[in-house]
Amino acid sequence: MELQERTESIVSLTPAAAEKIRGLMATETDVSVLRVAIEGGCCSGFQYGLGFDRGAQEGDFEFELEGVKVVVDPFSAPYLKGSTVDYLETIQESGFKIDNPNAVASCGCGHSFQVAEGEAPDADAHGCGSGCSH
Repeated sequence: MELQERTESIVSLTPAAAEKIRGLMATETDVSVLRVAIEGGCCSGFQYGLGFDRGAQEGDFEFELEGVKVVVDPFSAPYLKGSTVDYLETIQESGFKIDNPNAVASCGCGHSFQVAEGEAPDADAHGCGSGCSH
């Protein structure tokens, strides 16, 4: 039970996001999970990565939310802790939006963010959630 509580507190999905994700996954082949990650780069330092994957990688946190299997890699988990993935469809904006309590600043594009100084581990030593080499 403790592990389940711990993984569910990493990220949550709103019902609107879960519905959209389930619909998108139904049109894809050979995918079974939503991968939520952070990646280095973009204007403010980090950016979010949402995508479908065949399954979890070794060390990933795995959990199910609103009928969606979700995986988060161990590098991304601390940055995403307490975040909520939502899906908006309004006259002003449409798409996925992540509300992240760990972000202290974000850029105008809304896709990148910064964490408080001293909060970020050394990206060179750990890599990033997208599997890139930096």
